[in-house]
Amino acid sequence: MSRASLDKQPHEVAAMFDGVAKRYDLTNTVISGGQDRIWRRETRLALGLKPGERVLDLGAGTGVSTEELAKSGAFAVGVDLSIGMLQAGHVKRPAVPLLAGDALALPFADETFDAITISFALRNIVDTDAALQEMARVTKPGGRLVICEFSHPTWRPFRGAYLGYLVKAIPQVAKRVSSNPDAYVYLAESIRAWPDQEGLAGRVAANGWRKVAWRNLTGGVVALHRGFRV
Repeated sequence: MSRASLDKQPHEVAAMFDGVAKRYDLTNTVISGGQDRIWRRETRLALGLKPGERVLDLGAGTGVSTEELAKSGAFAVGVDLSIGMLQAGHVKRPAVPLLAGDALALPFADETFDAITISFALRNIVDTDAALQEMARVTKPGGRLVICEFSHPTWRPFRGAYLGYLVKAIPQVAKRVSSNPDAYVYLAESIRAWPDQEGLAGRVAANGWRKVAWRNLTGGVVALHRGFRV
């Protein structure tokens, strides 16, 4: 089994997620204590989707987040770099539209979508700024972006406990439930290296999005960043 390094080369990231695909959804639920379901629901609500709108779910993995978005009545399509994740998704959710694609070169025309979202995947892309620009390209003017990503807990005592959990507990839990425990060492490292809420908001605002704001979930373990296409 493989794990990616923090330089986030696409072939390494894709191979790593291929290796965790079979039990990825279960592992996420166990590691998050079931909070992943709440995070997906809050992402859908933050997008404010309406029936008939089109929404792109980038980094969709097995399509569990895409399936959640479709509850709004919007047409939701998922895109992911990992073929293994998409294959697992087609087995589990055959009715969910899932496509292979690179976040830096999306297979869609300009201004295709009313809204776009990416959950727990932006930090795995080699060029964050280019990915945000590409997301803006395929979104209609005035369209919405919501990023659901791990962030920095705001209460210092909790932050210390959380960082300890990332380093020590997550790899141990992954050994029991994941098909590729080493991948979760990388995932913990990538969370620690990721910008805080304000830092990410600045990156989003500099790359084609306006009125950027964020809201913390689970004490800042996760943050929802929202913006509107310029």
